[in-house]
Amino acid sequence: MHRNDLLSKLQNYRNHWPDETTMIDRLIQFVESNLDCFERSLAIGHVTGSAWVVNQAGTHVLLTHHKKLDMWLQLGGHVDGNPNVLDAAMREAVEESGLTNLGCVSSEVFDIDIHLIPERKTEPAHYHHDIRFAFQATDSEDYVVSDESHDLAWVEIQRLEDYTSEESMLRMAEKWITQCRISVPLV
Repeated sequence: MHRNDLLSKLQNYRNHWPDETTMIDRLIQFVESNLDCFERSLAIGHVTGSAWVVNQAGTHVLLTHHKKLDMWLQLGGHVDGNPNVLDAAMREAVEESGLTNLGCVSSEVFDIDIHLIPERKTEPAHYHHDIRFAFQATDSEDYVVSDESHDLAWVEIQRLEDYTSEESMLRMAEKWITQCRISVPLV
């Protein structure tokens, strides 16, 4: 079954982050109930893949000032039918930043979030069931702003609240600071 890898990763995530059980259970239920959960065409919502991209020192995260949402966010987007969400998150990170020298911090899920995307033009409001992975620049940190962004910026993780008050963004910063920052081996 094409959803098994993601469901396994979500079970592992639940074991590591039991305080997020409500959201995890909601996400698992969505994936189990929708055979086409990876397809953008699923009108109620779909799985998306995001990338928490940190610099070589692990002190800054690369954020995009998203054009459609007009917010500072992590890189990421639609998986476009790809059940390998880690792969899709990496693809999105490269497409949106121009960075080609990214190492995967872990193949396990770094964070999850379910958020409503507002109605826009002909697209109805729908949910993104966002699966997030951590990546780290392994060489040049020079980025290229894509058409999907107003701007990109390396933001000091300790000062993330200067750019956003979004709960899930601040949660990822806290996870990075407390769980990952010191001597992160790349896979």
